[in-house]
Amino acid sequence: MRRLLPAAALLLALTACTGGGGEDSAEPTPSASSASTSPTATPTAASPPRPPRDRACYRLSYDEAVAPTAEARPVRCTDTHTSMTYAVGSLDPVVDGHLLAVDSERVQAQAGTQCPRRLPSFLGGTPDDLHLSMLRAVWFTPSVELSDAGANWFRCDVIAVASEDRLAPLSQRMSGVLGTTAGRDRFGMCGTAEPGTSDFSRVICSSDHSWRAIDVVHFSGAGYPGPAAARAAGQGPCEDAGRAAASDALDYTWGYEWPTREQWDNGQTYGLCWAPD
Repeated sequence: MRRLLPAAALLLALTACTGGGGEDSAEPTPSASSASTSPTATPTAASPPRPPRDRACYRLSYDEAVAPTAEARPVRCTDTHTSMTYAVGSLDPVVDGHLLAVDSERVQAQAGTQCPRRLPSFLGGTPDDLHLSMLRAVWFTPSVELSDAGANWFRCDVIAVASEDRLAPLSQRMSGVLGTTAGRDRFGMCGTAEPGTSDFSRVICSSDHSWRAIDVVHFSGAGYPGPAAARAAGQGPCEDAGRAAASDALDYTWGYEWPTREQWDNGQTYGLCWAPD
């Protein structure tokens, strides 16, 4: 049985200062970023601002993960947590000889570029493994007050989106997790029904599901190919992927999501193949 979805459902994307990873900015990223605050002690004359600690873990809600501020204190990574810092870097507020505010678009873009770029090497696996997962990057910068006191860091965290507006617990060890079969299975992208149907919701594969994203369709060229070409590009690859995933090569079902122009402009320059799981 061969099936082609009539339109691409929106790939789950976070709002505010979040984004996916990979060389082509795997998931849609925001057009503008907002400053956010990581839990750092209020500076005093004897205590200058300190950057966040790398590999720290946090118990964040979805709203906290995408909010313009994040004031949660670290928790032990052996306890339940939904966010882990995988990189801490320095901002350069001087652009073209001018000192810019930490919440300016140019300064925020530094974290918005670096954090998605650093995520794949931390998680391991291939860029396609990240595309097929529900793992995402979020990033935070100092508040204007801390920046005025000398703080110039940015913090990159990884989160796992369980479903719409909900995060999933992370493993104690996230470094290299997509390089393992267990990690790809746990954090994979799945659906509650056939993609494109009214009962479909995108969920993490460790929860109840009936469909799974199984392959990535890549496009040649830098520009959006148009909806007809984007649709046509996935028919052969997704049919082959669906056949390979089925127990019966003569009786199988497959689905395909191709990017819209808006998604393409936001960085999602690939399609997804689906199959029942």
